[in-house]
Amino acid sequence: MTERSKLKVGVVVDCLCLPIHEAVVKAANMGAEGIQVWVTSGEMLAANMDSAKRKDFVKLCKDHGLAITGLCVEFGPSLRVPAEAAEVVPKIKAGMDQAVDLGAPMVSAHMGGITADANDPNRDHLRRVLKDIGDYGSKRGVVFATETVGESGATLRAALDSLDTDGIKVNFDPANLVMNGFDHMQAVRDLATYVMHTHAKDGRKGVGELPLGQGDVNYPAYVTLWRSLGYEGFFTVEREVGEDRVGDIGRAVDLLRSL
Repeated sequence: MTERSKLKVGVVVDCLCLPIHEAVVKAANMGAEGIQVWVTSGEMLAANMDSAKRKDFVKLCKDHGLAITGLCVEFGPSLRVPAEAAEVVPKIKAGMDQAVDLGAPMVSAHMGGITADANDPNRDHLRRVLKDIGDYGSKRGVVFATETVGESGATLRAALDSLDTDGIKVNFDPANLVMNGFDHMQAVRDLATYVMHTHAKDGRKGVGELPLGQGDVNYPAYVTLWRSLGYEGFFTVEREVGEDRVGDIGRAVDLLRSL
């Protein structure tokens, strides 16, 4: 990647708080090149989206020049808790099947907490669950990208290194790391080889999420680091709070376009 190559900019369309078809059009009109979409309820839930509806959604996105960068399969319960994982894993696999039909390369979610404690009784269970999900995704040509949130880059890297599957990658969210007191720049270096998608979000510890450029993620330096490491994936704007989410997302797209 060259020093000043154009960033691939996307939008998490659910953050626009519009019906899905309107949100797709809005994202395109903002200048996005890709979208990530939640598929955990309503008309986008795998069980509610038959083959014809999936083809229609693919056409809608293509007609507006948008790549589907990933699906969010954040169903809530933790994968590290056996009873909760038993409920969630089939839904994640259904989301992976849906991703194949929609041409999305990955599904993403929080895995539910990683610990560096070797005595954690759920540690081996989480490893088995992730291998199961990763192996299923590998067979389908889709990866499960765990989102950075409650652990350092080094801790997450160690967990990923321990897995015997190539179907688990990372959806990198710098704001989640910052808001939890972790060094997001070091985490980039720790996790770069696993990262296939990034959220463009900002925030500050003790304050929470903020509009892009107003928190503690130095986006010019952050983007420069990614470029130096050869990252060529999407920077997908996510804005989960705020009174003017649409405006914040539009300004975030413009900021990323300027870098």
